Amino acid sequence: MPFVQVKGRTVPCQGILFDKDGTLLHFMALWGGWADYVLEFMEERLELMGSGFTLPKEQVLGTKHDAGGRVSGYDVRGPLAMGTVEETNGLLAWQLYAAGMPWNEAIVQVHQITKNAMYEVRQQKPAFPMPGLEHFLEKCSLASVKMAVVTSDQTSGAMEQLEWMGLRSYFTVIMGRDQVRNGKPHPEMTEAACRRLGIKPEEAVVIGDSNADMQMAKQAGAALAVGLLTDEGDPAHLTDADVVISDYNELDVHR
Repeated sequence: MPFVQVKGRTVPCQGILFDKDGTLLHFMALWGGWADYVLEFMEERLELMGSGFTLPKEQVLGTKHDAGGRVSGYDVRGPLAMGTVEETNGLLAWQLYAAGMPWNEAIVQVHQITKNAMYEVRQQKPAFPMPGLEHFLEKCSLASVKMAVVTSDQTSGAMEQLEWMGLRSYFTVIMGRDQVRNGKPHPEMTEAACRRLGIKPEEAVVIGDSNADMQMAKQAGAALAVGLLTDEGDPAHLTDADVVISDYNELDVHR
């Protein structure tokens, strides 16, 4: 049986479930430009209506901005980091509705803005693996550990971004928010991914960068919830993690 080793702990493990954004790939490289585009076009629409955001721009999606107004970071507890596509679209549409636009039109406008933003992202393909990830995935593959992606993004987007990085073949299952009724932190995604891998949740390790990932793992009864802290910030937001790491070089797997 394969085992995962991390910070003095050794855990039997038949499968590993990975979050995507901020866990497999650099969050800001992919979503920073997207957020810039969306917020810029939202501001333009609102200005045409003689209005503006109902709150400071950085609070709309949970972003941080540099002196020039560009997105330079994000709130790890905010909607950009943790929200589903539907939740994000709802937050944006509310801004247009509050400015006087009918709700149905606001939804259409937001869908077009986010679609255009994603088109711009696709031109650059800015998906970059987290430090140590590729080596770790190779070790997991050699140890016959089954692997899945469980993300709040859409399945099609997740598959596309994994292809950009050349990592798609490592994952037997890629599960987006569109494949389950309940998103994170509900355990449904973990349970469904494990069923498709042919393992039990208690035989799986979950790796993610948000506490919603950790809560999902705990509620499903996963063997271990590993929090990935990708900067030198405070790991306090990973309250429910069993262990917190800074990169994949702190993990090992063997049979």
